[in-house]
Amino acid sequence: MRAAIAGIGATDFSKDSGRSELRLAVEAVRAALDDAGLTPDDVDGMVTFTMDTNPEITVARACGIGELSFFSRVHYGGGAACATVQQAALAVATGAAEVVVCYRAFNERSGRRFGSGVRHREPSAEGVALGWVMPFGLLTPASWVAMAAQRYLHTYGLTPEEAFGPVAVTARRYAAANPAAYFHGRPITLADHAASRWIAEPLRLLDCCQETDGGQAIVVTSLERARDLPHTPAVIAAAAQGAGRGQEQMTSFYAGDLTGLPEAAVVARQLWRTAGCGPADIDVGILYDHFTPFVLLQLEEYGFCGRGEAAGFVAEERLPLNTHGGQLGEAYLHGMNGIAEAVRQLRGTSVNQVPGAERVLVTAGTGVPTSGLVLTAGDDAR
Repeated sequence: MRAAIAGIGATDFSKDSGRSELRLAVEAVRAALDDAGLTPDDVDGMVTFTMDTNPEITVARACGIGELSFFSRVHYGGGAACATVQQAALAVATGAAEVVVCYRAFNERSGRRFGSGVRHREPSAEGVALGWVMPFGLLTPASWVAMAAQRYLHTYGLTPEEAFGPVAVTARRYAAANPAAYFHGRPITLADHAASRWIAEPLRLLDCCQETDGGQAIVVTSLERARDLPHTPAVIAAAAQGAGRGQEQMTSFYAGDLTGLPEAAVVARQLWRTAGCGPADIDVGILYDHFTPFVLLQLEEYGFCGRGEAAGFVAEERLPLNTHGGQLGEAYLHGMNGIAEAVRQLRGTSVNQVPGAERVLVTAGTGVPTSGLVLTAGDDAR
């Protein structure tokens, strides 16, 4: 049984929601069900992130959802985004559930600020890798990514401005035209990027994603059922998870090559094989942009261009990227808002619509075990 995304819903994206994370989750779930033309009584499965503070049964109770036959959580922060849809699709395909809601909600600006990094960590197997870098000041996500970014620039003889600037400018251009984006009406120039303050060299402020309060939900059901619902189904043509050999969380500094993302390569191989397509067949790329350098590395790992060529690829606009504004321009919702934008592109309802978009690649957080999706507007490959 094939699965499809039938509904998407979100709260407003802000820096101070004034609501609990539970309320944000409930608002997003209800909006997604309304969009799908379904009711809480139709839902029998839920998937979220291990980092989400809203238990499935609590969200279900608050939304008026009844019995659940499937519930699951995915680890590794933003790397979980596309994997929540994969879990939902697996549940639908195996008959474990008929309608599954994937959700993520947090007050990431007004509450716990992920960008502030590690403050206190109890001894654990998971924390061992961080123990090797924390004494040297590598305490925040920006500092971890800066290590790989600096190596990338050195290897390919690039400057931060020419390598990372086009990614930031592209995201903000799309965000400026998106009323839902936090940076609606506020594009930037390459000069603005170059003038923004250092965060962790070679990363500037405009290389770093936002901190956002908000929620996003996705409704997954069978393709057969989705065809009878109000919107054109976004067919899940492929879904994958991946972790590299010797993978750590954001601190795989002892890998053989810091200029790549091995976990993304694992996902890419699975997606292209399962979907029966390749980079040349993709109409829109929704690439996880927590930091600009990793957009470049993903383009290279997924085969859109050669090693060291991604900056030119972005500058030449050879593929529409993050047409919602991404996490740099719209909101940082751990990648879930990117999945929603992919659905809008396939429906033909994006504010930055790509004409004739039929196949969209969506990726999740990188530097950690990650995931990805290929979504299509119909059953047949080109």
